[in-house]
Amino acid sequence: MYGSDTGRRRRVVCALSVVGALVTLSGCFGSSDADDGPRAAAPPKQRPKSAVPYWVNPDGSAARQVAAYRDQGADEKAAQISKIADQPVAEWIGTEDPEGQTRGFTEAAARADRDALLVFYNIPHRDCGKYSKGGAADGDAYRAWLDKAVKGIGDRAATVILEPDALPHVVDGCTPRQFHEERYHLLTGAVSELKSLPNTKVYLDAGNPAWITDPGRMVEPLKRAGIDMADGFALNTSNYQTTAKNTEYGKRLSAMVGDKPFVIDTSRNGNGPAPHREDPEAWCNPAGRALGERPTTHTGEDLVDAYLWIKRPGESDGTCKGGPRAGQWWPRYALDLARNSR
Repeated sequence: MYGSDTGRRRRVVCALSVVGALVTLSGCFGSSDADDGPRAAAPPKQRPKSAVPYWVNPDGSAARQVAAYRDQGADEKAAQISKIADQPVAEWIGTEDPEGQTRGFTEAAARADRDALLVFYNIPHRDCGKYSKGGAADGDAYRAWLDKAVKGIGDRAATVILEPDALPHVVDGCTPRQFHEERYHLLTGAVSELKSLPNTKVYLDAGNPAWITDPGRMVEPLKRAGIDMADGFALNTSNYQTTAKNTEYGKRLSAMVGDKPFVIDTSRNGNGPAPHREDPEAWCNPAGRALGERPTTHTGEDLVDAYLWIKRPGESDGTCKGGPRAGQWWPRYALDLARNSR
């Protein structure tokens, strides 16, 4: 459903070579159609660490798009996409060389005196064969992938959003029952392994208020997946539900899982969700959506650790409504999100 694993082959290789100053990052981290375009001459600056500790990728898809628009003299478009390029967004770890990817991102973040924000999205039977289908071939393949990804993080500061979809798809029955026990085992192992690192936080994905509407249904799955060891849970990953609804839902769920805190993906929820009407895929590239609250750890809510941009704004949800493949940069959609934002 969420899709950010496509189009990363180029940056996988580059992550291995991120060993010098930040200038060597140029060309290494984009995952977009703009990858072969101009590099940003003046890459985005890091946001104040006091506001949000996460790293702004100086050469991500949005930054490259800004540079391309400036080269074209399209200053208004460049200014709009800068709303995305100037923010820290999560890096989704792909299947090719996970150790090189996590090492590259965490080293680059450390050099900027920031934390890396990562998404692990490789669970077997991922997304029930939908737009973001894929994942590891089996449990052994997942554990091997995980070992490498964890090794790449090392002792550097990172926050990991663990396996979007995985638990909600168990609850809603999309993932066949014969895979449930394996999934719980893999998630518990992943939480344990990540928490063995000295400076890594882990948030288990817990869907959104419009998906599993009764938070009580998420309690047992979260417990079986290791919520007691995790730092908390994540809501609204790649979705459009309002921050207010996620906050209310998260507080109810938190009270049932030991008062664990949570984070909310606000990347595209500025106008809330699209009306469902007759569209069974109202979650997929809906029109009229907007960027939400900028990433910050100052949420004004004791239980809400952060507003994060987990889904990378401007990347497609899948081949619906004219969009490219899941996870691929889509300039038109990125512009719509930015122009609609308040």
